[in-house]
Amino acid sequence: MATQTTDIGLSQIGAARFGAEVPRQAKRLGPDGSLRSLFLLDPSVTYLNHAAYGATPRPVFESFQRWQLQLERQPVDFLSRYSTERLAYSRAVLAEYVDTERDNLVYVSNGTTGLNIIARSITAGAGDEVLTSDHEHGGIDRLWRFTAEKKGFRWVRREIPLPVTTHADFVEYFWAGVTPQTKVIVLSQFTSPTSLVFPVKEICRRARHQGIVTVIDGSHVPGQLSLSLRELDPDFYVGILHKWVCAPKGCAFFYARPSVQHLVEPLIVSWGWEPKHPGPSRFIDIHEWQGSRDISEFLAVPDALEFQRQHNWTEVRTECRALALYAQREITRLTGVTPYHPELPEWSGQVVCAQLPRDVDAERLKNDLRFKYDIEVSTDVFRNWPRIRVSIQGYNTIEDVDRLLHALGRLL
Repeated sequence: MATQTTDIGLSQIGAARFGAEVPRQAKRLGPDGSLRSLFLLDPSVTYLNHAAYGATPRPVFESFQRWQLQLERQPVDFLSRYSTERLAYSRAVLAEYVDTERDNLVYVSNGTTGLNIIARSITAGAGDEVLTSDHEHGGIDRLWRFTAEKKGFRWVRREIPLPVTTHADFVEYFWAGVTPQTKVIVLSQFTSPTSLVFPVKEICRRARHQGIVTVIDGSHVPGQLSLSLRELDPDFYVGILHKWVCAPKGCAFFYARPSVQHLVEPLIVSWGWEPKHPGPSRFIDIHEWQGSRDISEFLAVPDALEFQRQHNWTEVRTECRALALYAQREITRLTGVTPYHPELPEWSGQVVCAQLPRDVDAERLKNDLRFKYDIEVSTDVFRNWPRIRVSIQGYNTIEDVDRLLHALGRLL
């Protein structure tokens, strides 16, 4: 498909109030010349919360529905005869995208499921430590605390000083938390509460040298940041595909390097534990078949990747990152509160966080933005301080951000 790019002028609010240089944001290929019209989002809502659950383009959603229709037309063919072959093809396409071998990947419904499989399988016990940061997703922190209570290991949350400085400083500071008892490191590559890109490649390298198992939560990475599992070389990795890859909801994967696949126990035991016709990988056999379920979202992954390829998603991501940094910069100017990180490319992606004044009620602000201004955006509290998290996807424009700035100017 052809690509058309047009300039979007700085709105009156942005120009008059801030006088800032604003990035160009591409408009491509929908009936109105924009990516927005290719998504199914409610046009009456300014949607700046893609990081929550993602959003699926219409062509990908239609592919997903076609797979579901095939399931309903002949369920036995779909699930019993052809599912293994079709899933293998889909995993092969995904494996090329994330740079690994096909049978190192298993599809799961969400990142939490993948991390549950890993957490239940690790051999850490009494006297061992599992090291992490205090920037992990709340649900995942609960998972590991629950597992620590069951298995007896110590869950060590290392507090990361804010604002951060450089990736090199982060590595040295985090690594100072490693002790002789550290058996596993669990770390986000892109943090959910603070939207920071952590330098996990160097952490994985050091951990492997010392025989420490690495579990990387890459929930927000596929489709937002470049990912090569071969270069990163973690022991375990989890990525969500219904977020930044824009696949249908309920679509994620977990990765295990071949040397540790034998350690991973299935979360659900079914036919794959003793398959009638074993495949080339026991790792795939025991995890892929979880009983009767719709696998259509997994089969639509190649179409989601193809959609992004056709729409030059590398350029789209670059534009989105520039617009996200603009949003962070202008919210910070509005509030006067120091952000979590300096404006360096190594720390940021398409999602940015900005701290709000200390006395702001984050929950009330979120609801006021949604129901008074028709703006969907994430607000929350981190370390007892309110923050706003702005997500920029290809369907967003400078007007969306300026609409948020105008609303914040009034509400704050």
